[in-house]
Amino acid sequence: MDLYGYIDAYLDHLRVERALAKNTLEAYARDLGKLATALGSDETSPLPEDISPEALSRLLVANSEGGLSARSSARQLSAIRGLCKFLVREKVTKADPTKKVARPRLARKLPRVLSEDDVLRLLAAPGRDTPRGVRDTAMLCLMYASGLRVTELCELKTSELDRQRGVVSPLGKGQKRRLVPVGEVALGAVDAYLATVRAHVRNAETSPYLFVSPRGKHFTRQGFWKIVKRYAVVAGITMALSPHKLRHSFATHLLRGGADLRAVQAMLGHADLGTTEIYTRIAQDHVRAAYDRAHPRARAIR
Repeated sequence: MDLYGYIDAYLDHLRVERALAKNTLEAYARDLGKLATALGSDETSPLPEDISPEALSRLLVANSEGGLSARSSARQLSAIRGLCKFLVREKVTKADPTKKVARPRLARKLPRVLSEDDVLRLLAAPGRDTPRGVRDTAMLCLMYASGLRVTELCELKTSELDRQRGVVSPLGKGQKRRLVPVGEVALGAVDAYLATVRAHVRNAETSPYLFVSPRGKHFTRQGFWKIVKRYAVVAGITMALSPHKLRHSFATHLLRGGADLRAVQAMLGHADLGTTEIYTRIAQDHVRAAYDRAHPRARAIR
């Protein structure tokens, strides 16, 4: 079997054994497909043993020369590392060549977040005088209140929101479920949507999803992205705004308010605390800026 066949077997393993999300699997498939293309030729198909440290180094150099970012190259190398471990475990190859390849150096980039005033303007932008405004207000409020990923919000089921207890239980990455508190403001917005809008949407009564489109289906990632961009303009927010920035803002605002890092990790559904720690740097920058603005000798002592 050539390398393409083993890549397919590895993707099947990720889908069945590790239950990775569709979007993640597609990203793995693209990155590993580029590896196979780089190793093959018009005359021969690439084989697992063609993956060598030298070949991987050439691939990373070609990525850089072609304008690919270090972050994208690092992601591709991570996918290749997983494939190589799979090949060793299945006794297809004897050694993991990625162990001899240095990971591209990444500049630590802090996510940009909205100010609390920006968030308030965004949540008020849809208005509540139309059915669409009531629905969009509920979606934006729930996303910011609970730090949901965009797919988690779009595919959230009515049964996964416990309005009595004030918690939501989304199914996250790796099919892992978590509990996240939801504040009274967001619950009130959702209650208004359920009472005045959802009940009148065609086929909504048979849909398991909390937020349904006019056709009775759940929203797509792209559809919600358009909603966020539309109201960012209405709210006068100039930064490029994506649904994920609401998640970043949720985490940062919690930490600024004194929330425990482990609690924020649990609410975000991060497997690794290190992924959550990046938000502490943003919160610390906020404290530094407040000090510089307020302390009469802030500049003199630096």
